[in-house]
Amino acid sequence: MPTVLRTGGFRFFFFSNEGTEPPHVHVDSGDGYAKFWLDPVELAASVGFNARELRHVRLLVIAHRERFREAWNEHFGA
Repeated sequence: MPTVLRTGGFRFFFFSNEGTEPPHVHVDSGDGYAKFWLDPVELAASVGFNARELRHVRLLVIAHRERFREAWNEHFGA
């Protein structure tokens, strides 16, 4: 489960067995967890984050989207 980024108490990562799915990133922080698709950036799942936190995390995903895509392609060989 490679961690791609840690910032502001959030950890962004991939599960190594998900290379058959479209590019996405998982994020966790304390009691919150979410999954965001990268193309386009959309929330796929969330548990424990409130609406304000999800907006903030979505902005982080948008800001680091290219980094996440590059890491995805490198990890999964796309």
